[in-house]
Amino acid sequence: MTLIDAREIAADPLSTARLGEAGLDYRVIDMADDLAAAAFARAGERGFLNPDPAPEAVAEIREAFAARRNIGVFDPASTGLKGVPVATVNSFVTPLTVPGGTLDMWAVSAVTVNGTHRRRGIARNLLEGELRSAVAAGAAIAGLTVTEATLYGRYGFGPAVPVSTFTVDARRAGWAAVPSPGRLETIEREQLAEALAELHERTRVARAGQIPGWNRRWRQLAGLAAADERGRNVRGVRYLDEDGVMQGVMAYTLEPLTGAFGADLVVRHVIGTTPEGMRAVWGFAVNHDLVRTVTAALRPADDPLPLLVADQRAVQNVVHDHGWLRILDVPAALTARTYRAPLDIVIAVTDPYGYASGSWRLRIGQDGTAAVAEDAGVPDVEMGVAALSTLYLGGVRATALRVAGLLRTASKEAAVEIDDAFRSITAPALTIWY
Repeated sequence: MTLIDAREIAADPLSTARLGEAGLDYRVIDMADDLAAAAFARAGERGFLNPDPAPEAVAEIREAFAARRNIGVFDPASTGLKGVPVATVNSFVTPLTVPGGTLDMWAVSAVTVNGTHRRRGIARNLLEGELRSAVAAGAAIAGLTVTEATLYGRYGFGPAVPVSTFTVDARRAGWAAVPSPGRLETIEREQLAEALAELHERTRVARAGQIPGWNRRWRQLAGLAAADERGRNVRGVRYLDEDGVMQGVMAYTLEPLTGAFGADLVVRHVIGTTPEGMRAVWGFAVNHDLVRTVTAALRPADDPLPLLVADQRAVQNVVHDHGWLRILDVPAALTARTYRAPLDIVIAVTDPYGYASGSWRLRIGQDGTAAVAEDAGVPDVEMGVAALSTLYLGGVRATALRVAGLLRTASKEAAVEIDDAFRSITAPALTIWY
């Protein structure tokens, strides 16, 4: 498959004009330009409340962003930070795993607006410009991960990939899982980065919602990023099966307790490619000597951890949104995935931007493949594009959306039929930020 290259899409003309009328300059950043790249990196780090990046950190950011289309918004009237954008966004096209295959997704990242320039329409023009650019590139879907959950619904994004954050009382939990054959071993941080990359790539196509990772992401999780002052605290362990094949890996830190000897174990990333691998690495964490709690974020909703311990009440599970999707082309998106049950239904979709608007007949055969066509008949269900995007991967129930009033005119029976068709074998997951 040949992916679209986001860098081939010019800065959105409408956002350029609108922000120009407000006295702002919206343009693509040339990451080959040393000063421009450093300024973009500085603005992005500040936007996420991080310190100004040192030169070696700028080099890492520059390398990671070289494959992306990077856009900055500049205020020519500013006499403060010369050459530093007051807002940023970047985008790239990546394979999104969907049930039964993959779909090219326009991934939006690095959305920041300086506090000095709030309420000036910048965020709106950044996001609307990305949607128009995605459509111009022929992408059927856009996606992002969010730090603030209330911002993106207005642009048609829906929370399609819920994830869990676990907190385990390790002193109380106990262990009840079947032992795993094979062995665990401690590894160096360089080995850890390589193991995370290898196992993520090996597993991402098996679970809807995942995307490929990249070198800087794995080096960050392994504590090797230049800006990570506490990187030396990161430790790694991997599980090898009876044949010596790596089937599990965990990156973690041990945070010392105050006033007592011991630590809280914080999982940075964990991957198990087999049930044995998953049990082995979770068992390592929960059974670690002198550990009070184990915390782990961005876990799939069906992670087995609560079932592995003797006292399930020792595991707190907070479910929250993480991966947000935005369908742009209904026929292309709905036919890109497979389904678990037959369905014949007419869905009327409303979209404030018009990209997905229409009345669509979705017919799913016994083989799980779908056909989509416009249909002028009376719809069985009406929903906004954000609701359809939320449903897309099968990680959020149609029956729940119906109760919430987001599936309008749908009967309970229709919602159940949608759930039967859309549900995925395993819960969707997105175990990284992008």
